[in-house]
Amino acid sequence: MEDEFVFVDELVTGIRWDAKYATWDNFTGKPVDGYLANRIVGTTALCAALEMAQEKAAGLGFGLLLWDGYRPQRAVDRFLRWSTEPEDGRTKRRHYPNIDRPQMFEKGYVAAKSGHSRGSTIDLTLYDLASGELAPMGGGHDLMDPVSHHGASGIRRAEANNRRCLRAIMEGCGFSSYDCEWWHYTLKAEPYPNTYFDFPIT
Repeated sequence: MEDEFVFVDELVTGIRWDAKYATWDNFTGKPVDGYLANRIVGTTALCAALEMAQEKAAGLGFGLLLWDGYRPQRAVDRFLRWSTEPEDGRTKRRHYPNIDRPQMFEKGYVAAKSGHSRGSTIDLTLYDLASGELAPMGGGHDLMDPVSHHGASGIRRAEANNRRCLRAIMEGCGFSSYDCEWWHYTLKAEPYPNTYFDFPIT
């Protein structure tokens, strides 16, 4: 692993994760190139900020569940190739019900150069510390649809409140949000703002 990159769970005690792109449970329908282990990797700076975020969340009765952190460039390249392949319908209803594959890039849901590859961007959600259940957010990870935008209409009040809670926590700990995805946050003071890494997660 590159210097200043670590497994997040080794520095942020008690963090939960489900590395979606290391599993079959993602919009491509299979594990993605570069994800050889179900672990979340990030910079040490990311981890320090996440530790603060986790403490803030705990004070509100929530924990943090991570879905993605550092993303090898080879994974992004795989997303590009996948977007040109014939539609098989396996993941469309769940992840991109109202657009075609190439539109994921046009509409900003997937990028050819992703902030994730710089190591200080995270996809995450909240869960209830008492029950362990995920907080309702009005849509899951990588639902590429306007309903996933911050301020989206058509979701319940509790879901909107949970999104605002997550955003307040993350922005209060030095992250910036992304308008199109309620789950996506980037560390403002990221240590590698212009470097896109490609080492695999093993």
